[in-house]
Amino acid sequence: MGNVSSTDYIIVGAGSAGCVLANRLSADPSNRVTLLEAGGPDRSIFIHMPAGYFQLMRTGQIDWGYNSLPQPGLGGRRLHVPRGKVLGGSSSLNGMVYVRGDASDFDHWAQLGNRGWSYSDCLPYFRRSEQFSGPANPARGRDGPLKTTRNAIVHPLAKAFVEASKQHGLPYNDDFNSGADQEGVGPMDCTLADNRRYSSAVAYLRPALARPNLSVITRALVSRVLVEKGRAVGVEYVTGREKHTILADREVILAGGAVNSPQLLQLSGIGNPDALRAVGVTPIHDLRGVGRNLQDHPAFSVKQRCTQPISYYPMTKTLNAAVSLAQYALTKSGPAAGNGMEAMAFVRTRPGLAAPDIQYFLMFLMYEDSGRRILQEHGFMLYYTLQRPESRGSIMITSNDPGVAPGIDFNYFEREIDLVTMREAVKIARDIFAQPAFDPFRGGEYGPGPDVKTDRQIEEHLRNNAFSNYHLSGTCKMGRDADAVVDDQLRVHGLDGLRVVDASIMPTVVSGNTNAATIMIGEKGSDLILGHHTAELAESA
Repeated sequence: MGNVSSTDYIIVGAGSAGCVLANRLSADPSNRVTLLEAGGPDRSIFIHMPAGYFQLMRTGQIDWGYNSLPQPGLGGRRLHVPRGKVLGGSSSLNGMVYVRGDASDFDHWAQLGNRGWSYSDCLPYFRRSEQFSGPANPARGRDGPLKTTRNAIVHPLAKAFVEASKQHGLPYNDDFNSGADQEGVGPMDCTLADNRRYSSAVAYLRPALARPNLSVITRALVSRVLVEKGRAVGVEYVTGREKHTILADREVILAGGAVNSPQLLQLSGIGNPDALRAVGVTPIHDLRGVGRNLQDHPAFSVKQRCTQPISYYPMTKTLNAAVSLAQYALTKSGPAAGNGMEAMAFVRTRPGLAAPDIQYFLMFLMYEDSGRRILQEHGFMLYYTLQRPESRGSIMITSNDPGVAPGIDFNYFEREIDLVTMREAVKIARDIFAQPAFDPFRGGEYGPGPDVKTDRQIEEHLRNNAFSNYHLSGTCKMGRDADAVVDDQLRVHGLDGLRVVDASIMPTVVSGNTNAATIMIGEKGSDLILGHHTAELAESA
């Protein structure tokens, strides 16, 4: 078994939920907690500098380097799938947008049979997690570890976007996290404070690092969960060339996210037996839903040339970027001190929907390929995502080697309604850009371009150019049906001592950026593990 040690709780993955768990479980000094992270420390200035996420996306220096399988619905293209491999996980890599999701998302989880996961059940955990610096609102938290800030709408293009959206017919929405209907246009909330990123590692892990009962091991690749007589008893992991075994006296908790949690279960023999045997893994527990139910927010952007030299395009030039970096390093100020977004909108593409199905962000430059290609002219774009996709994909291992990436199959546009909704979103974006508020700035349309007019042309363009917004979820689904992997206590069905606590447990992806909801899952999961209850939390809030 190699080097053997023991602890009470093993947490696999120091991402958005894992850092929350490490903090909350180790708050009791009698609990010995070990947190294992495949990546390294979060020391890079590009992590903590808000605008640094463009550099992180371009270089891939703190992610797993994943790409999807060829996508039949996208003309056989492989998509870039950045996933954080560092303390803080993807919360150290993302664009820092803080959106909890629509209240109906969580009520739907409860309607599916998941007790304790309605919006009213989850709200106390959102509040407990958050330290919001904006206007008072009973739905918002004031004393939590995760600092969130409301971006001011000051850029001329952002002001034009808000006004144009209202001219289009959208209401103004001053708080997308209030629990009210998301529809409307308004300011963006971000996990930023004091001109720095607030990842889960900064908010939750760093304050707990001095606790003697918390051990954090980085560059530790977990290869297998150890199961004996129907109970998870520990894990095996590798650091460098050295193999280790750590035993859990209480629980093993997977928090690796929607890719790595199902991958580890499958490597451990937990999943579809036929699929496991096909890649050389001996099945130990038949749980066919592991890796199924993958959901994501497909993304696209409508790009517009700008007639005034006010876009962020010059800031991407090497010299200007170096100056911004130096200014931030010296003074924590300047262009690099923000995430480059100020306003966003949620819209319904058709009447009768329970919640908006499209989310728009106005970007002050035009780029492609996760920011790895900046378009070399002044422009702006409406970047948008499909909020409630009906297509479902999968995460399946292709080898019994934990170092080999699993097969990521988004299966975009399996359901035609997803393509139709994204097509209609192109039309809405064009109509917003056509409003009088954009008259001082509107040049020609860069993309899809004036030649892409008909429904069929737009759909073909989407198949050739849509991409991921990196909100992977659902692959260890919470529920009671045949595809469910965990119950509403986040315990893996049919096994003792094993839970999954991350975005993979979402039965359906939330309507918005997934980081806030994943942190909430970490908060609620910690209470489930410790035996606390939502009602008690609500009374003390």
